[in-house]
Amino acid sequence: MTNNEARRAIEAILMVAEEPIEPSVLAQLTEQPKDRVIEICEQLAEQYEAAERGFVLARVAGGFRFQSHPDLAPYVERFVLDGKSARLSAAALETLAIIAYKQPLSRAQVASIRGVNVDSVIRTLEVRGYVAEVGRDPGPGQATMFGTTTLFLERLGLDSLDQLPALGEFVPSSDVMEQLERSLRADPIDDITVPESADE
Repeated sequence: MTNNEARRAIEAILMVAEEPIEPSVLAQLTEQPKDRVIEICEQLAEQYEAAERGFVLARVAGGFRFQSHPDLAPYVERFVLDGKSARLSAAALETLAIIAYKQPLSRAQVASIRGVNVDSVIRTLEVRGYVAEVGRDPGPGQATMFGTTTLFLERLGLDSLDQLPALGEFVPSSDVMEQLERSLRADPIDDITVPESADE
């Protein structure tokens, strides 16, 4: 197989694939070395970006796939949603974030962090395909443990969980915390001006 044939074959396979295809699978199908397949995919991705196409060849969830260009998200959402809201609730997003950063977790562990029952929310996330059972807690009761799925990585455009933003990025700076602490410690009595006695 020539280099051009390999490129065309990879494009054709990715065009009909519903999920990201791992480089090792593409290598088997095209009978090319894995490193060569990765190189071809990266070259194709650069060419599409340089040509300002409406799609990109992205590496997500350990594989490659075609997806719409991020800049065109508003138009794609308009087509896909067709006026219907497909967004997760705030409770579902919060639960999903907890599982993503702390996985694996049981329902009870997630509930203890959120302070509310999470059974229905986790069921919703399971139905959406964002979380799934990943094992059992070895402790008493052997509670079901949950973790995020490959679909979760796909939807966020991540190759692995290591690419999740660091939690430190969402924590207020030390200056902000110090100012907040001073505000909370301020004694309102100190701010009250006591009028002088008329006898003085």
